[in-house]
Amino acid sequence: MGKNKKLDRVLTFNIPMLLMLLWSVFPIYWTLNTALKPESDIIGSSVVEYLPSNVTIDNFITAWTNVGFDTFFGNSLIVGISTVLLTVLLSILAGYALGRYDFAGKRFLMLVLLATQFIPKSMLIIPLFIIFSNLGLTSNLFGLVLIYTTVQVPFNSILMSGFIASIPAELEEAASIDGATKLQSLTKVLLPLLGPGIVATSVNIFVYAWNEFILALMLTSNHAKFTLPVGLSFMMGEYNIHYGALAAGSIIALIPSVILFLIAQKHLVNGMGGAVKG
Repeated sequence: MGKNKKLDRVLTFNIPMLLMLLWSVFPIYWTLNTALKPESDIIGSSVVEYLPSNVTIDNFITAWTNVGFDTFFGNSLIVGISTVLLTVLLSILAGYALGRYDFAGKRFLMLVLLATQFIPKSMLIIPLFIIFSNLGLTSNLFGLVLIYTTVQVPFNSILMSGFIASIPAELEEAASIDGATKLQSLTKVLLPLLGPGIVATSVNIFVYAWNEFILALMLTSNHAKFTLPVGLSFMMGEYNIHYGALAAGSIIALIPSVILFLIAQKHLVNGMGGAVKG
């Protein structure tokens, strides 16, 4: 009976998870494999090499120095970190109102906030471009931060309200008895307990801002203001594509998100659990 259970687990869990892992990891592996090959081995060879025979880092050097990935990387970091800070601040304040107070139209408001996530970006491109052009915010990193924050605040406010609702309100009541104001209760009582929730929302926001392409392409025409996704797209010319440098750039763009998830994975699990309970 024990052997049957072990076999069932292998067939229903281990093998499907292994196949899912291979399906997810293989494109990343193939991109890295391409990035480590000379351009002649990528295009000129008719033999499929699952391991590069002539390992080189020239593609990474080309992507970083010649193509301008150092500038794109810095722009993406500025936009990502700024978006995280501004969105988390606004989401905590809005989430506190949603998680701690009952008011008329609260459910409808939350429904409207969720509904904003279903609006296709393609519908917003023309009106947003006109608005930001009139404001002088095209080819401006602050413009990207502003629009990314606007997109991310509704969903993350609801997410943060779940984290806040999972924390007993009695803790704030005890602080108010000791003379603390609402703002002091929020900063000194709630914020330390919101750590996992803040990490979870921050990772979600950063990954969105780091990977977003359509809005960044629409709002930036200056090469010096490109983010990584836009910079990658401009590496594909009309008549020529440097596949090695393109693959190397893709790996460079992937590294911060991987490091972020590795550092924050424990907090992500705890944070998402708090949101579901809330």
